[in-house]
Amino acid sequence: MRRNKRAACAALVLALALASCSAPTQTMAQHSVAIVAKSTQTEFWLSVFAGAEAAAAEYNIQLTVTGPETEEDYETQNEMVAQAVRSGAEAIVFSAIDYENNASAIDDAARAGVEIVTIDSSVASGAVSTYIGTDNYAAGQMAAQAALDRLEGDLVVGFINYDINSANGQERQRGAEDAFANSGRAQVAAGINTLADAWQTQNDTTTLLSRHPEINVLIAFNEPTSVGAARAVEALGLSDTVFLVGFDSNVATVDGLQDGSVDALIVQNPYAMGYLGIESAYKLLTGQGSALEPVVDTTTQIVDRENLFTLDSQKALFAFEQRQN
Repeated sequence: MRRNKRAACAALVLALALASCSAPTQTMAQHSVAIVAKSTQTEFWLSVFAGAEAAAAEYNIQLTVTGPETEEDYETQNEMVAQAVRSGAEAIVFSAIDYENNASAIDDAARAGVEIVTIDSSVASGAVSTYIGTDNYAAGQMAAQAALDRLEGDLVVGFINYDINSANGQERQRGAEDAFANSGRAQVAAGINTLADAWQTQNDTTTLLSRHPEINVLIAFNEPTSVGAARAVEALGLSDTVFLVGFDSNVATVDGLQDGSVDALIVQNPYAMGYLGIESAYKLLTGQGSALEPVVDTTTQIVDRENLFTLDSQKALFAFEQRQN
């Protein structure tokens, strides 16, 4: 009896071994996803791409990343969307330069069967399955509140914004306007829309401050405009009289927090935008789209000189570098 049991066990083991040798290897199907970003140059977008690459490795995604040379070139963005479709992308993770003028390219991609996820800045298309990014209206309110909480007396405000057709910049400005209006002690003296380019912003901010010397608060609404505004404040010697609130993390603006040309930064979570953007595309492509929320709000926080060296602030400011190490 014992010998028969041993023989049966040996036969079973042999059968399983033969079956495992003859069965085809099971591998996760690789899907193709394209990121079409606003830019490929700033630290914000490098952090987005780092998050996207981490998710692509985890979910076995074939990932391509493109973006125009400037954050105003929506026409090149539209062509990049069309090229992604022609190249076989099954999903596109998109950040719109122009809320209205990017919509037709996204609609065309969706009609071709491509799944659409937006990050950072949305687009006027009903084809978007989910938006992942900052609550931009709330972030604008946060920027205004940073000045209101840290300054006494009446505030005279200047806005430094980028492309007037970019949804996220306009939502941030609207949030800041409402917060200042509700405070009862602030007025907006002037606002400009400039290129998302630090040197152009520096020139335009210099002009704004020369025309409105009464301004004692500046709000700049993205990374390049924040760098340019900080350079202008420093070059004009106004660090002690103009309170500057910027957006995002950049070596220049983090240095500005220490030398006084920047007083607070509204720091987003671009790494999470990239990671969750690719993860959401994967879920859409694998039949899990019903589990996605239409809007996913990534974290945003205020960093100033008081909390600059706390662990939470350092993680927020240098998320890209920490993920790379």
